Amino acid sequence: MTTGSTTAPSPWFVRPRSDAHPARLFCLPFSGSGASAFSAWPAAVGDAEVCPVQFPGRENRLGHPHYGTYENLAEGLVEALEPLLDRPFALFGHCAGALPAYEAVLRLAALGLPAPQRLFVSGQPAPHDASRDRMLTMTEPELRAELRAFLRGRGIEPRPDMIDMGMSVLLDDHAAAAAYRRTEPAPVDCPVTVVHWRDDPDVSLEELQGWRRYAGSVEFRVVDGGHYDFMDAPDELLELLARPR
Repeated sequence: MTTGSTTAPSPWFVRPRSDAHPARLFCLPFSGSGASAFSAWPAAVGDAEVCPVQFPGRENRLGHPHYGTYENLAEGLVEALEPLLDRPFALFGHCAGALPAYEAVLRLAALGLPAPQRLFVSGQPAPHDASRDRMLTMTEPELRAELRAFLRGRGIEPRPDMIDMGMSVLLDDHAAAAAYRRTEPAPVDCPVTVVHWRDDPDVSLEELQGWRRYAGSVEFRVVDGGHYDFMDAPDELLELLARPR
């Protein structure tokens, strides 16, 4: 039985590249987090290899300079993606991770590179509405409390050193989110699926409607769970991602 060849990943990917699957799904995490947000996800979803993306400045890339802006992040990501665009692919971005995913799709088109079969955006208002994110109004003590609550919600009792390290990442990511501005939609040349989490206390389905202006084909799917439940790879989400694109 052929299992497919593997090569060492670039710093942008935490899993070794595999040629065993006919498609790829690139997964971008939310602000303050890294590729470990997808550690519970399987190796493949349907026929697509799952490729968690590791942003610089966190986890195993803690020593790498922070990306600074979503535009810089998208440029670096596109460079890392180019060798992997030899087969159909899609992008999934959760919360703020949906914004550099969107910017990367625009840059792929500008460079004449292949377009994704679909862009999945989860729990994140459209780029021109991104400045409404409630976390952008938070003070540093409020962000620290938010980080503690998130960790406890994941069953982790936060240690002071854990909070300090998490805050160093979160504050840099927070600054990038605050600097991001796109006042007018720039449509992408692929279908967009907008995922709303039914029990999300932060983002309503109404607040996601701005994505309608970003592609010729935009669909909305409501799945069970809260804002961070994507980390547990729920079946309903995986089935949505695995369907024919």
